[in-house]
Amino acid sequence: MHVPDGFFDAAVSVSAGAVAAAGVAVCLRGARRELDDRTAPMAGLVAAFIFAVQMLNFPIAAGTSGHLMGGALAAILVGPYTGVLCLAVVLIVQSVFFADGGLTALGVNITIMGIVGVLVGWGVFRLVTRVARSKGAITAAAFLAALISVPVSALVFTLLFWIGGTAPIEVGTVAAAMGGVHVLIGVGEGVITALTVGAVLAVRPDLVHGARGLASSLLLRGADGTTTVEPQLPVAAGSRGLRPFLLGGLGVTLVLAGLVSFFASSSPDGLESVAEDKNFLGQATDHLFGAWALADYGEVGGIPVGVAGAVGVGIVLLLAGGVAYAARGRARDRERAGV
Repeated sequence: MHVPDGFFDAAVSVSAGAVAAAGVAVCLRGARRELDDRTAPMAGLVAAFIFAVQMLNFPIAAGTSGHLMGGALAAILVGPYTGVLCLAVVLIVQSVFFADGGLTALGVNITIMGIVGVLVGWGVFRLVTRVARSKGAITAAAFLAALISVPVSALVFTLLFWIGGTAPIEVGTVAAAMGGVHVLIGVGEGVITALTVGAVLAVRPDLVHGARGLASSLLLRGADGTTTVEPQLPVAAGSRGLRPFLLGGLGVTLVLAGLVSFFASSSPDGLESVAEDKNFLGQATDHLFGAWALADYGEVGGIPVGVAGAVGVGIVLLLAGGVAYAARGRARDRERAGV
């Protein structure tokens, strides 16, 4: 659901940009509570994985495709603050290097897919896991969180377009169309999210941010009374530190971006399909970087999509990992200074 240039007037574009910038600033501060020596590299891997899977459009119905948005997935794996940062990096790289999502619409995209997608996904996930606290419940909550976050984000787009879109729409008709098609996309998003979270839980449950604190607390009784210690979920048997997991995850990510991407659906995605059907697709304007070699994932420059995908994975991994390490470093410095 990458919004192109030309869909929104200047007022909405600037306002959404301000909301996105403020949201990222808040999340940079909030991520200090989520990032440590394990989750900083994990954040880079999660962002790169989301970039890779977003290349894999899957068919849904009537010549329409969908792809992962990733807000719920990022929030569950690395936390909501860090999740917003991951999505922001992915969307910036896609817009600047691959002409996927407009430059003037970057604030809209970060607001819709990053902030709204993460907050709704995390809210649904936390609501479900307050009721049920097993590993199976975590996977089911991940599915529901992802499923619900997608149509909600689509409806927020519809609201913004009704307020400041560059073409008149019947808001009820467009909302029904956007909500309907993105419910179907949300099912695919839910499946991908649940499978990914379940896989990480099976191998390294201690790396799933959303699973922290769901186990019963350990009570240590001493001479002075009872001390409660909040446990981490145990590392699965056979795990040997963080590096093998990260290398394995990176390998899977590169396979998805470098090989599986060749088989992605070429049908228009949900937003493009609705915009064409409701006669506002023509409002889209050319991307400033639309002639770059990597534009449209290599199609413009004649670069194989797999090569372009692998390049994108590397860029996202470096940028997201760098942001995460910088945030972690600032937190450590403040702790040393007693702030």
